[in-house]
Amino acid sequence: MSIRNIAIIAHVDHGKTTLVDAMLRQSGVFRANQELVDRVMDSNELERERGITILAKNTAVFYHHIKINIVDTPGHSDFGGEVERALKMVDGVMLLVDASEGPLPQTRYVLSKALEAKLPPIVVINKIDRPDARPQEVLNEIYDLFIDLDAEQEQLDFPVLYTNAKLGTATANPKLAGQNFQPLFESIVATIPEPAGDPAATLQVQVANLDYSDYLGRLAIARVLNGTLRTGEDVGIAKLDGSLEKVRITKLFSFSGLQRVDIAETELGDIVAVAGVTGITIGETITSAENPAPLPHIAIDEPTIAMQFTVNTSPFAGREGQYVTSRNLRERLDKELLTNVSIKVVETGNMDSFQVMGRGELQLAILIETMRREGFELMVGKPEIVTKNVHGKLMEPVERLTVDVPEEFIGVVMEKLGMRKSEMERMHNHGYGRVRMGFRVPSRGLIGLRSELLTDTRGTIVMNSLFDGYTEWQGEIPHRLTGTLVADRAGATTAYALWNLQERGELFAGPGVEVYEGMIIGENSRDNDLDVNCVREKKLTNMRSSTADDAIRLVPFRTLNLEQAIEFIADDEYVEVTPKSLRLRKKILQSNRRPRKNALPVGVPSQE
Repeated sequence: MSIRNIAIIAHVDHGKTTLVDAMLRQSGVFRANQELVDRVMDSNELERERGITILAKNTAVFYHHIKINIVDTPGHSDFGGEVERALKMVDGVMLLVDASEGPLPQTRYVLSKALEAKLPPIVVINKIDRPDARPQEVLNEIYDLFIDLDAEQEQLDFPVLYTNAKLGTATANPKLAGQNFQPLFESIVATIPEPAGDPAATLQVQVANLDYSDYLGRLAIARVLNGTLRTGEDVGIAKLDGSLEKVRITKLFSFSGLQRVDIAETELGDIVAVAGVTGITIGETITSAENPAPLPHIAIDEPTIAMQFTVNTSPFAGREGQYVTSRNLRERLDKELLTNVSIKVVETGNMDSFQVMGRGELQLAILIETMRREGFELMVGKPEIVTKNVHGKLMEPVERLTVDVPEEFIGVVMEKLGMRKSEMERMHNHGYGRVRMGFRVPSRGLIGLRSELLTDTRGTIVMNSLFDGYTEWQGEIPHRLTGTLVADRAGATTAYALWNLQERGELFAGPGVEVYEGMIIGENSRDNDLDVNCVREKKLTNMRSSTADDAIRLVPFRTLNLEQAIEFIADDEYVEVTPKSLRLRKKILQSNRRPRKNALPVGVPSQE
């Protein structure tokens, strides 16, 4: 059977998962009476909620007896560890671009990796039914992107298809409506080469992904580069440390649609799942035990952001979570390391806390969100950047930031980014009332930026960033210019107390919420922290007064989600994460032990 292996590259929300849905439906993978869900490839609950792909997954469709293995890669650069592995499994890529938005930073990131690996591309311009679609201009932008990434001449000679993934149609001419995906399937078969290799050579199967089955344990998802692997065969695992471990293969699976199919032996170039190999990890090679031929390890970009994960020590610890001890936390992080190669965990001097490093805030926020849904309680500190020392100079990570914003907000965006040590590289007005700007900005400058700019531009900004190497330390960057409102005693918040406090700043909690001393209940409008009594009740007397029956009207409070909470906190604060609650708190809860941040001068009365 002939095989083609292809990876789909697309920016977040350009229609990649919808396109794979339509390919699965049109290739006859599903039965006529089978109940279907949209976005079948987004199997993870968080992926469905956020509409993004987090984990690289693979499926297979059949077109005229040709098997097409499709690897779905994440569009977000925070999950770049998934991307690099996915590209090791394929012989070509499909670049999917929105017909209105054009190529965006994550498209650039994955495409640069694909061009480095000399993979032939197919360009698919999706959503051509959008009223603001501009397919010809987008195609010109794609050519510019390829040239900018130093593509070779033969890589520029790519086929172009125009699709509407929702309707499942593709056409080579944007003026003619497509009927189905036949042009797309034919283009894949014609452009993507068959896998190279020799089925009679020494066995080489490289593990690029991991899965887990309750019945079979760990499954290694791997591509057969040379030789043939058979069930029941004794093979060697070339470990990352250079040693060779002998094991027996208990089960082999091939992919068909979303199902795993039992097979007795592998075909050259196929993507298979191998069961019964305990302890195998990504990047290792399954090879002959007598004549081992290990492959080079998969190189993964270094992490750029670090966060402190700590056992929950708040007065409310253990109320809502099932796993609360440092042993639980350590085991969960060790389990994450088995399948997530772009995360590193470093022991700290303290037994109760771990430093977790990743590609970006989103990647770490997804990990924290997954843990809280599994029943974990923990506290996380402010994200910090991972610096390097090169030739005696302190270097920090820098990112390319692309901002798409309405014309009237250009000034406020440039002002905010100027404060964060950014350099403007380009600015382009499409003529639709929106402007696209490109900046080079230190990774530190991006912490907390998204929520600030969303507020300043009334939610109209679209911003995407991409790791772009290291630069010399840029000096101090201001973070949060405001202080916090901190509860000075335990109890339940009252509407009366909050009514008196709301003019001091923005509240994060409404009435009837349980608080403890040191818990942050709001953002102060000034730059100092303020200890406040938010549980005070109204004194009841038998005296009547003209203001006694004034209605208490509270301004709606701001509910922070996990990413916003992580961006908001300062160095002396934690986010307390439990399955049911998110709380912000000071690291030192007792107000008399806390160093005063911008203490009030003598003679100025403090808030009661």
